[in-house]
Amino acid sequence: MKILVYGINYAPELTGIGKYSAEMAEWMAARGHQVSVVTAPPYYPQWQVQEGYRAGRYRKETRRGVTVRRAPLWVPARPGGLKRLIHLASFALSSLPSLLRAAAGRPDLILVVEPALFCAPAAWLTARLCGARAWLHIQDYEVDAAFELGLLKGAGLRAAVRRAERWLMRRFDRVSTISGRMLDLALAKGVDPGRALLLPNWIDVNAIAPRSGGDYRAELGIPADAVVALYSGNMGGKQGLQTLADVARRLDGETRLWFVFCGQGPERAPLQAACQGLERVRFLDLQPAERLGELLNSADVHLLPQRAGAADLVMPSKLTGMLASGRPVVCGAAPGTELAAVVARCGLVTPPEDGAAMAAAVRTLADDAPRREALGAAARQYALAHLHIDAVLAEAEREFIAVAESKGKPAERNAGV
Repeated sequence: MKILVYGINYAPELTGIGKYSAEMAEWMAARGHQVSVVTAPPYYPQWQVQEGYRAGRYRKETRRGVTVRRAPLWVPARPGGLKRLIHLASFALSSLPSLLRAAAGRPDLILVVEPALFCAPAAWLTARLCGARAWLHIQDYEVDAAFELGLLKGAGLRAAVRRAERWLMRRFDRVSTISGRMLDLALAKGVDPGRALLLPNWIDVNAIAPRSGGDYRAELGIPADAVVALYSGNMGGKQGLQTLADVARRLDGETRLWFVFCGQGPERAPLQAACQGLERVRFLDLQPAERLGELLNSADVHLLPQRAGAADLVMPSKLTGMLASGRPVVCGAAPGTELAAVVARCGLVTPPEDGAAMAAAVRTLADDAPRREALGAAARQYALAHLHIDAVLAEAEREFIAVAESKGKPAERNAGV
């Protein structure tokens, strides 16, 4: 089968949507499918194009059996509402020539990843022109989240965007997303239930497994017997990171407790400023993929703050690694959200953006090693049962083949399918 993946984020980005898009493309290529990608130069989560790439150039390369075409885009140093829209629109426009060149290879399936929704119209139209099936995969309801978080404002604008989004989503042959609540929202937006599909994010449970993370503690000067609370991931607006500084300050008197905040993004500098003077807080840049398991295992407790209003519009991609590492999670999420329901099985849930409540939860787990061990075991079991990369992507492969064959273009099946 020929698969064309279209989205703004891709490897070598280490976190977020780019990580998952690359893992899916490489997994499918390893199964014998012909996979090509149209994307941007890597820039996330630093909001700065990585060394070796240029923001204003087209480029073609091959990564692990996948043909990757990169199109220019504008990257603002401090993304806000209007700047973010211009950023997304710049890629949607510049990537059109690359999309058309890739589509000349007559793919069976064009899969567009949201964000950015701006790319969806071109993906749908290109699929119709070249005879491919069109698939929309929603990692993040970017428009809803932008309004909920105040990045975009105006009742009239919101109504107009909703109408356009609803019209567009109903025209895709398949619409998938990463959580049950996000799937319910797709149905509420008018997607036919027969075309809607749950495709959760995944983790390699063999690569990320419970083991010692002592090397990181030694490198950071953290005592071996300390209790470490770790946040690792994007440092952007949706995470509510100032809660972490509040938690660290409230627990500054707990000398056995140390905090490690690992990541990059526009909110890192304000977080560092808010933690000024806290002796047991350490900051790290995003770590190489081959050290991710070791980093996650350096924690006794994982921290997952979240802005109010965002919990059912996104399912944090970092959660999969937290669960696979076999450590409990303290999460800020509103009761009744899917994020809260998942974490309640393997950690403690507090109200979003409530530093006092999150600090109390961290203290509770710091004082109770048997409870940490039990919740961590439950986290690992959940990852084994629901998130293993081979199981999730094998199901995705079956759906890809089924939708391609329904177009009357039989896909050549792998011997292993």
